[in-house]
Amino acid sequence: MKIKKGSIFFKKDAYQILNFYLNHHIDDRSNLFILVDNITEKYCIPILFHSIDLLKRSHIIRIQTGEKEKNIHTCIQICNQLERWKANRKSLILNLGGGVITDIGGFVSSIFKRGIRFINIPTTLLGMVDASIGGKTGVNLNTVKNEIGSFYSPEFLIIDINFLQTLSNEEILSGMAEMLKHGLISDRSFWIKMKNLFYIEKIHEKNVITNKKKWESLISQSILIKKNIVDHDPQEKGLRKILNFGHTIGHALESYFIMNNQKITHGKAIAMGMICESFISNKINGLSMQDYKEINFIFSKLYSLEKNQICEREIDHLFPIMENDKKNENNQILFSLLKRIGECLYNCPVSYSLIKKSFMY
Repeated sequence: MKIKKGSIFFKKDAYQILNFYLNHHIDDRSNLFILVDNITEKYCIPILFHSIDLLKRSHIIRIQTGEKEKNIHTCIQICNQLERWKANRKSLILNLGGGVITDIGGFVSSIFKRGIRFINIPTTLLGMVDASIGGKTGVNLNTVKNEIGSFYSPEFLIIDINFLQTLSNEEILSGMAEMLKHGLISDRSFWIKMKNLFYIEKIHEKNVITNKKKWESLISQSILIKKNIVDHDPQEKGLRKILNFGHTIGHALESYFIMNNQKITHGKAIAMGMICESFISNKINGLSMQDYKEINFIFSKLYSLEKNQICEREIDHLFPIMENDKKNENNQILFSLLKRIGECLYNCPVSYSLIKKSFMY
């Protein structure tokens, strides 16, 4: 069986394929490593071991949970661990966790011995629909998001929504922000499906993942939207930039919160970013006021956002972070902005005054 690099498999076939791959492509079990954090080790390793018995003989590499671990020092610690266990270029790392684990694990795989194999097994909704897909790896530099990284693809990905049962509702909401974004930038019908989910499901109650079939279908569609964009532009030279909608401001907010030792989920930061960037889209990119109000309403209600959560003094601190964004050119802050729900343009320059106005509106 030949497996195309970067393929995505859902639970029905995934563990069977993983078992086949391990039996045919790993000669020595000492070459098998699983990267986890302290939460996925406790809740997710048992699910994985139950599915594939031979993984019990893997080396387990543990890091602490959280965005604060997503740095070059953690990567060096992982490399040291691999070196102590005599990992070589035929080794394989299974990244079992959320976006932090898949980002770190992918980056370490891309640099250790100039590149070893890895497989992503995302355990969070955010990891499934966004972080683990597309071959981007990276870690933060000080408080700047994903400043150090590479393009390096996994052998394949496994999507098992049973892992979602281990998540808090806050984590589910964090992943939903990226799913909603996929509809906004590329597929209006998918936005409507996700919007209807917000109205129908009791999103703010515990264990929202009740209808597994429905969620698996939505997750599959969300993944397909991102994968189609990435396949057209793997190195982010053009079209792939639309995936950054909401992220110029959203990442600046995340960095600012990290800098001030405050907690904010990726999803909430990106939701705030999408509201602001939708406002900007309305002012300079043709997004209708009706579409803007719809976007504003959904994100404000879903993420319990209130006006003026960021004061004017704090906004001024965000500009130096945005100026450092990788998408910028010719000393201009470039955004990906909506033309309408389902269509997004990229490389749009935006003035400082309009960015500030989007916060204060």
